[in-house]
Amino acid sequence: MSEIYDVIVIGAGAAGMTAALYSARSNLKVLLLEQGAPGGQMNNIAEIENYPGFASIMGAELSLKMHKPLTKFGVENAYGTVKQVKNQQKYKIVITEDMIYTTKTIVIATGAVYKRLNISGETEYAGKGISYCAICDGAFFRNKELIVIGGGDSAVEEAIFLTRFASQVTIIHRRSALRAQKIIQDRAFANAKIKFLWNTIVEKIQGNERSVTQVRIKNKQNNADTISCKGVFIYIGLNPFSKPFLNLEITDKNGWIKTDANMKTNIPGIFAIGDVRKKTLRQITTAVGEGSIAGQQVYLYLQEIEN
Repeated sequence: MSEIYDVIVIGAGAAGMTAALYSARSNLKVLLLEQGAPGGQMNNIAEIENYPGFASIMGAELSLKMHKPLTKFGVENAYGTVKQVKNQQKYKIVITEDMIYTTKTIVIATGAVYKRLNISGETEYAGKGISYCAICDGAFFRNKELIVIGGGDSAVEEAIFLTRFASQVTIIHRRSALRAQKIIQDRAFANAKIKFLWNTIVEKIQGNERSVTQVRIKNKQNNADTISCKGVFIYIGLNPFSKPFLNLEITDKNGWIKTDANMKTNIPGIFAIGDVRKKTLRQITTAVGEGSIAGQQVYLYLQEIEN
């Protein structure tokens, strides 16, 4: 039989790295499986101001700080995209595009991905002015007029970040009030480079062969208009990255993985944490808390089945 792990953590965001750390500190054999750079969505955040111990820290820097101690405690790292998980009697099987892993337990920490508008022009201008990551692409839009679609924390925070580069940022929101935290709203309202369009949706993104040039909008009174811009940043919510686990029947109808307070799914030995989990608050702090609970629960579960 191939090498058997005590636990495979799928996803190396804040939740996954914490679960791997706590599991390894319990002297378990841990594999941390990730399809990209450690840190997940943290790598897309310019400044983090609500993580205890840091007045302000770059998302990529915090990712590195979280990942660095894992090697010390013996966590193995592997890269690959999980295609399927099989729950067998004694072991669980994790299948990637080119590897098959065997483990006693699994912690799912795959996170979520940004929702798309699914409107005309969104696919055509992907990479030509449309973005879902301000920190990744903001610098390409120096002295340009930009649009941010959405009204939550991510949308408003990224709009504020984009004012470092853009000449103007217009936040387009389908409601009459933002959903972001008040402190973030206050910063946006006080920023001279940000203006707002309320009760408005974007119907179409238009451009030339090279880039976005404008968007077509409509408000609740069905009044249509076009706005010139060079970039469109979309932040309208998240979809769970749970497709590889749908066969396990551990999700709700929208794909969010259901757990109890101890991060247990309805399959013994399979846990879920972080943004992929069905919950109300998705923050780095909650991800870390869930990761620590899962790491401890993995240890307790193995103690129970092996003793």
